[in-house]
Amino acid sequence: MTAGWVDRALTEHQASEHEYQASEHAHEHRAGERAGAPQPAPGTVREELVLERIDRARRARPRVREDRITMSHGAGGKATQTLIEAIFLDAFRNPLLEPLEDAARLEVAGARLALTTDSYVVSPLFFPGGNIGDLAVNGTVNDLAMAGATPLYLSAGFILEEGFPVEDLTAITASMAEAARVAGVQIVTGDTKVVEKGKADGCYLNTAGIGLIAAGPAGVGSAGPGLAGSGLAGSGLAGGGLNLGVAHARPGDAILVSGPIGDHGITILLARGELDIEADITSDTAPLNGLVAALLAAAGPGVRALRDATRGGVATILNEIARAADVGVLVSEDAIPVRAEVRGAAELLGIDPLYVACEGRMVAVVDAASAGAALAALRAHPAGPQAAVIGQVTAGPPGIVQLKTAFGGTRIVDLLVGDPLPRIC
Repeated sequence: MTAGWVDRALTEHQASEHEYQASEHAHEHRAGERAGAPQPAPGTVREELVLERIDRARRARPRVREDRITMSHGAGGKATQTLIEAIFLDAFRNPLLEPLEDAARLEVAGARLALTTDSYVVSPLFFPGGNIGDLAVNGTVNDLAMAGATPLYLSAGFILEEGFPVEDLTAITASMAEAARVAGVQIVTGDTKVVEKGKADGCYLNTAGIGLIAAGPAGVGSAGPGLAGSGLAGSGLAGGGLNLGVAHARPGDAILVSGPIGDHGITILLARGELDIEADITSDTAPLNGLVAALLAAAGPGVRALRDATRGGVATILNEIARAADVGVLVSEDAIPVRAEVRGAAELLGIDPLYVACEGRMVAVVDAASAGAALAALRAHPAGPQAAVIGQVTAGPPGIVQLKTAFGGTRIVDLLVGDPLPRIC
């Protein structure tokens, strides 16, 4: 699956680089002869110098330069990454936290568990395709599934603002119960706090989740309640020695997305009613544990990493892959699925869909030999009919994501800067 446009793109890119370097070297040689200056070392052309500067900046010790927290620190881009690494990781550093995956992998009394937590501050609380309640359940289930775990139990913590309508709270909890039923999990504990009017945005939710990373088919099938509807029950897919993580990506691996990107973020933006734009777009919020089961059944050990593309979108995930594995990433703009309505709204707003959050889409890194089976499995599942191979892991430049544009050029896709779309999850 990866031998088509990716190979052509790499060949074209390398050929253009050789041409550019040859012309640059010839120009520098002529200039040096005229000025009597020593010749530059091979490879010190403009693009390589830029990449070297980017690499040095990325490898520098992270430091929060602002005196106060800004909205950018919660947007999922550079500011968020710096905050996490310079403040939280520095304070809490330990081997379980350091991978910075969607869920921590733990061993307790011989059992392998996944543990995750998340908070939801979406505005508006109700939007086309869902609300903060099912968003919270699906988001927590998906973080566990990205670790290769069978999601089992969730907690739910509510922070309610004085004056919040009981009718709205009832609707939110009902959607949570339905989402939990569909995902095959149970909400087993929780907490409620009420704050004064004006001290919260109606309702905030915090969830935590526990899932089982089983050792084999028997373990998955007999792990406990909630498995029957989880999509992983009896499949033997959540364990078997799988150790998923973006740091495991290797040159030649294929990069897949499970469907069209950007639906959720654009839905939230339009649902606020602040823009005079109408579009038939709904959130993609959905549980992904069944889709993960299908993928692991088809590709098994060939799956290197899974990430759900929430804050910061697919672009952030690609940069995390490149950085964690110290590899390059090359993707094709034409191969990335985006609904026409989402693309149109994003163009009107000047937003790149690559940076827009999803709540029911994942990015998978799969070795080249398993890419065809992985893609077929995703497309055969109800949650992934528009899945696509969007690119490939390359040997370099390390830590850099490059996009083959629709016009035939190549540009760097960096981490999100600023806060173009606040409070989307």
